Amino acid sequence: MSETRRQTSSSGAVGRPRADLVIRGGTVVDGTGAAPFSADVAIADGRIIDVGPADLKEGEPCLDASGLLVTPGFIDIHSHSDFTLTVDPRAVSSIAQGVTLEVVGNCGHGCAPIGDLEATKGNVYGYSEDYPISWGTVAQYLAYLEARQPAINVLTLVPNGNLRLAVVGSLDRPSSSQELAQMKRLLAQGMEEGAFGFSTGLEYGPELACSEEEVVELCRIAAGAGGIYATHTRNRPGEAAETIAEAIRTATAAQVPLQISHISVVARLCADGEQAVAQAIEQVDRARERGVDAGFDMHTRLFGTTNLSAVLPPWALEGGKKQIAARLAESGSREQLKQHQSIVTALARDDWSRIVMTDCRSDPSLSHKSVAEIAASQGGREPLDAVYDILLDEIDDLHLPMIMAFCYREEDIRPAFDHPDCMVGSDATALAPDGPLAGATFHGAYTWAAWFYRHFVRDVAAFRPEEAVRRLTSLPANRLGLADRGVIRTGACADLAIFDPVIFGERGTTIEPNLIAEGMVHVVVNGKVALKAGVLTGERGGQVLRR
Repeated sequence: MSETRRQTSSSGAVGRPRADLVIRGGTVVDGTGAAPFSADVAIADGRIIDVGPADLKEGEPCLDASGLLVTPGFIDIHSHSDFTLTVDPRAVSSIAQGVTLEVVGNCGHGCAPIGDLEATKGNVYGYSEDYPISWGTVAQYLAYLEARQPAINVLTLVPNGNLRLAVVGSLDRPSSSQELAQMKRLLAQGMEEGAFGFSTGLEYGPELACSEEEVVELCRIAAGAGGIYATHTRNRPGEAAETIAEAIRTATAAQVPLQISHISVVARLCADGEQAVAQAIEQVDRARERGVDAGFDMHTRLFGTTNLSAVLPPWALEGGKKQIAARLAESGSREQLKQHQSIVTALARDDWSRIVMTDCRSDPSLSHKSVAEIAASQGGREPLDAVYDILLDEIDDLHLPMIMAFCYREEDIRPAFDHPDCMVGSDATALAPDGPLAGATFHGAYTWAAWFYRHFVRDVAAFRPEEAVRRLTSLPANRLGLADRGVIRTGACADLAIFDPVIFGERGTTIEPNLIAEGMVHVVVNGKVALKAGVLTGERGGQVLRR
């Protein structure tokens, strides 16, 4: 039974300003982890002006929340929607799950800065040749995104991969002192232009050769500007302990707040995945006891996902389509390519049945088949030869094909979620089932927050609703330094998710991922109603946030 509570504006309920919108009759879960309580929520000028029994003024518009939970809008601490939001700013897959803010620029991937556009395309998730990139700097990217009027709030990190691709002459070595100085200047500029921090993807081609020392130097720039450091860790096989230790050493040396992205990926680095995750979390806890500002998040899939083109070393992507195609086709070049240890080969771990194509545009019959199946169907060819042939067939949009890597078990990821400070991220792109992104797929896009709530609150009863909501709201907001988001209280931004706790959950599956979640009834973003009675209104109230 929820209690009734009042949080009034300074002038009190009777004298409060006229509301633009009142959420009536719901049970408030305020994001702090406190017990639910019955209250109405009044909104004006994009802010919450009253929480408590509402004395309605004549003509004030209302949303009925009877039988529903009223929570802060969900925050996606680890998103890759950098590009897809510029193509379709409606963010349907996100809004339908109550997501009102996404953090982009993760894993060293992102949309800005852009130096050499041709070289950087492969570092932009969701990139399509149909939608050219017209910006260069972080400021220009944020302005472009702002002009598109996104339905959700967005903030960005500066991705290390983009810095490397813009500056470093040869990606198979650490940066020279001159190159590092230029990267530091670019990072400082991005921070001045509004980025909230710096990210690395040390397992990806452009960053494989980064030294720990150069990452520390870059982190010091982010720290000096008040930003955070988010890392997709190095993840070398057999080095589950070292990969976390390096992240902590780096943050400690640079004195920067650390966010370890999708921490349970260490499960694939050794035979005992559960123990690998447990020791990773123990390292974070010990670091925090020493005063290190360290946090972590986890996605909600039992598989990883990335571009198929990530199998290629950086040198293979130099030049135009003809040069890349020639390397992929020539037998001697293929033998060189096979020597490259990529994130894709690391995910496969010599078992190519783990690597499954999502959608293959050039040959739809290969969709949802593993690389092992594809190679076997071609007369038992080497799996990498089958991969190179697919990339050849997709040469006109080389970075479009995606893979799933089935490398986790429920018992591997559960220890991360059991930790009270584990945040939750989509590790996906915002999509829509119609419009310019109708044919795009990124597993987790339509399901992550809905799965998290359904699974942990209803199915396994690991969390009460207020704890699940805290993980999705105030916990990431505090990490980002956003004091006025992630909570329901007077004066906070009016980002709200209003849903049926009995049925809120995902509909998307591994085979049919692009199904909109169910049970989300209303969504409010900065006071604008984006979803009403389960239907998109066309209102886009998102803001591009700058640090």
